[in-house]
Amino acid sequence: MGHDHVATPEEPLAERLRARGLRLTAQRRRVLAAVTALEHATPDSIGARLREEAGPDGPAPDTSTVYRNLELLERLGLVWHTHLGKGAPVYHVAEHPHLHVVCSSCGDVSSVDPGILDGAAERLAAEHGFTVDVGHVALTGACRACRQRSESS
Repeated sequence: MGHDHVATPEEPLAERLRARGLRLTAQRRRVLAAVTALEHATPDSIGARLREEAGPDGPAPDTSTVYRNLELLERLGLVWHTHLGKGAPVYHVAEHPHLHVVCSSCGDVSSVDPGILDGAAERLAAEHGFTVDVGHVALTGACRACRQRSESS
């Protein structure tokens, strides 16, 4: 009886690192696992998670190590970063292209299909020769729940 193999986030990481003559270190593995678990995470929140996991006596990376690993993971195409408007960029696993919408009232972050911007992207290209990098786009506004609360008050 055969079992289908399910790839883990570490497998593409290990393959891409080996292709560049690099190793899959424990720190790289832990940073990728934290990005995967936290979804839209800042480098500080990733570092905090790693320090919490390590405990008081465990090996916890400093902030510069977290940033270096995030930069490497992004160059390898395994994570993306997005600026949500305020503060540090957030990192997430590079699974599928998506656009971020951020509620300026409650701070909720949602992912939507980037095709929603096709008309605007085509117009920007035609009129200005500008190509939109949807992976780095975050639109701010009011989410449904905050709009409904505002309308009912």
